[in-house]
Amino acid sequence: MKKKISITIDETVLKEIDNTVDNVYIRNRSQAIETLVRESLGGQKTAVILAGGPEKRLERNGDFMIGVKISQKTLLEHTVNKLRRSGFKNLLIVGRNKILTRAFEILRDGASFGVNVTYIEEKVSKGTATTLRLVKGKVHSSFLVVYGDLYFSQVNIGSLWDSHIKYKPVSTLMITTSAKPSEKGTVTMEGSKVLQFVQKPKKSEVYLVFSPIFAAEPELLDYTGKSLEKKIFPKLAEKGFLRGFVSAEKEVHIHKIEDVKNIKL
Repeated sequence: MKKKISITIDETVLKEIDNTVDNVYIRNRSQAIETLVRESLGGQKTAVILAGGPEKRLERNGDFMIGVKISQKTLLEHTVNKLRRSGFKNLLIVGRNKILTRAFEILRDGASFGVNVTYIEEKVSKGTATTLRLVKGKVHSSFLVVYGDLYFSQVNIGSLWDSHIKYKPVSTLMITTSAKPSEKGTVTMEGSKVLQFVQKPKKSEVYLVFSPIFAAEPELLDYTGKSLEKKIFPKLAEKGFLRGFVSAEKEVHIHKIEDVKNIKL
């Protein structure tokens, strides 16, 4: 929600602000001021780590996937370090009780990692959208979402974020390519605009797919549906409210211990 305010500002500073208006990404003085303030508050950027779902599904060899060791550090530590380096210092972790307990064992309050961590318990798993909706009321501006089973240390989430802030759609998805699009959410794009989103199509000639990392506005949490991929993203694409950012680097999904072998450090 936007609020109208009145401020007094030095004339020279105002001219510098006006010089950032390019009528493409920044269309007016109000947007220029908002963009510059957001950039100056970079340390307050928020990221949500989605680790919801049945605990049994996320457990391997007596530990949860967030605790899998990759080069002497847990997957969760790699995730948090990457987010911190990218300017995301306010982290929300959503998951079942045992998942959150394991995450707390690794991170505590996040101070030793240079971040602030809030733990949000999921009682029942109904889908990615219902899990994400648990952060409603706790995010009040643009935020990033990453899925908890990903290793993405080489992915440029900073550029994804910048693209989202420039265009300000309801959501901006990280996009990569896949030789097996039927196992992913496929996207049809024109420029950076997503025209269509189809989750795990039976047959597809589209090889651009959703990498489970995205930026969003709080209004995303107002859309109804249990699944982001099956209900909400297709709806946003249809309305023209969904954009994509194509990444040269790919994430690695850690679904089993053997997946660690696919990681290039």
